[in-house]
Amino acid sequence: MPTTSATRGRSADWSIQEVARLAGTTSRTLRHYDAVGLLPPTRVAANGYRHYDADALVRLQRILLLRDLGLGLPAIREALDGTPGGPGDGTASGTAGRDAQVRALRGHLEWLRAERQRLARQIASVERTITTMEGGGELMADDMFDGFDHTQYKDEVEDRWGKDAYARGDAWWREMSDDDRATWLARTRELGEDWAAAAARGVDPESEEAQALARRHVEWLGGIPGTPGAGAAPVKEYVVGLGEMYVADERFAKSYGGVEGATFVRDALRAYADAHL
Repeated sequence: MPTTSATRGRSADWSIQEVARLAGTTSRTLRHYDAVGLLPPTRVAANGYRHYDADALVRLQRILLLRDLGLGLPAIREALDGTPGGPGDGTASGTAGRDAQVRALRGHLEWLRAERQRLARQIASVERTITTMEGGGELMADDMFDGFDHTQYKDEVEDRWGKDAYARGDAWWREMSDDDRATWLARTRELGEDWAAAAARGVDPESEEAQALARRHVEWLGGIPGTPGAGAAPVKEYVVGLGEMYVADERFAKSYGGVEGATFVRDALRAYADAHL
């Protein structure tokens, strides 16, 4: 019987091609992670192919999680190497190292769950605004801004991006007038509708039309103070990570016409980021 990821034991490993496929990345990216000292292979076979064991896969999972949060590779390496059980720690292959990795992953998971809840509230808030506007009803401010409270994530934002990042984002939202907020929400809705329409027509993610949408999306992100690269070109890892999140979270994917639409957005953003960020 052929060996698969389901039949491997803990001592087995995966080839670079298998890891790339499983993680939704590329062999080139994995080789780059090796070159910068972020994810060395567990072993290199006689034919030169890189192979990765279970601990390496755990490290890759953490890399992808941190990348989705918008951290650059140097910051990710610093975060991982500073964790007990990192590559410079003699306990990496022992119980202590594995326990440290689990604790770190639990921290990532806690943040992801909180972020998922916040995004779900934002989506529901925007959907209520759209329904009210389409029905000619009266907009209720308390309903419109549920999920947009920056203060509940003050410590998280300051830890990851610095106090200035939090202060700028918080001040931006608080200082907006009701009309400005409504305009921003309308722009957000229009962008999502244009993405969904292009996806439904089967537009190529690398086409001129899709890349124009990607440029609008990146400009929209860059106009939100406190996000990585705000006011200029958003950080590449941040843009690519958001695209992955659009696909992974079905409630987010709904904004782009479903998973297929979100996949189109992700692929277009990745192509744009590779070419321009």
